[in-house]
Amino acid sequence: METKGKIYENDEYFMREAIKLALEAEERDEVPVGAVAVREGKIIARASNTREESKCATHHAELLAIEECCRTLGGWRLPGVTLYVTMEPCAMCAGAIINARVPRVVYGAPDLRFGAFGSLIDLSEVPLNHKPEVVGGVLGEECAKILSDYFKKKRQTKP
Repeated sequence: METKGKIYENDEYFMREAIKLALEAEERDEVPVGAVAVREGKIIARASNTREESKCATHHAELLAIEECCRTLGGWRLPGVTLYVTMEPCAMCAGAIINARVPRVVYGAPDLRFGAFGSLIDLSEVPLNHKPEVVGGVLGEECAKILSDYFKKKRQTKP
């Protein structure tokens, strides 16, 4: 996936932190997606998918990280935050990112089936009152391999 925004030196470092969370999710038999929210060079929120364990459709890594961010910062607007996520956000998560006024999103693997920042649709191009900078493909091959290996294993273990 071609990036639209600028890649910074520390983007790979923070994506690796998100990858650790994705691998933890995989250990719990969740779709391996991890997210970290960073402000002023420090991680202020960490999350991974918990949909299976929580039995809640909205428990995507991005939404959980945004919720933690809001609690940490004491408000629903998240100025100065960069959200790193191992897979391109879906429409639900992209909408939350836009509503929370997250200024920058960095993702790893594109999501050709549900991606809402360029792969399937691009909510960052809709004329809304907030338009985040979106950077795709940071450690994309590594993130995509984690996901494809997980789903391959799931298909092999189906009865």
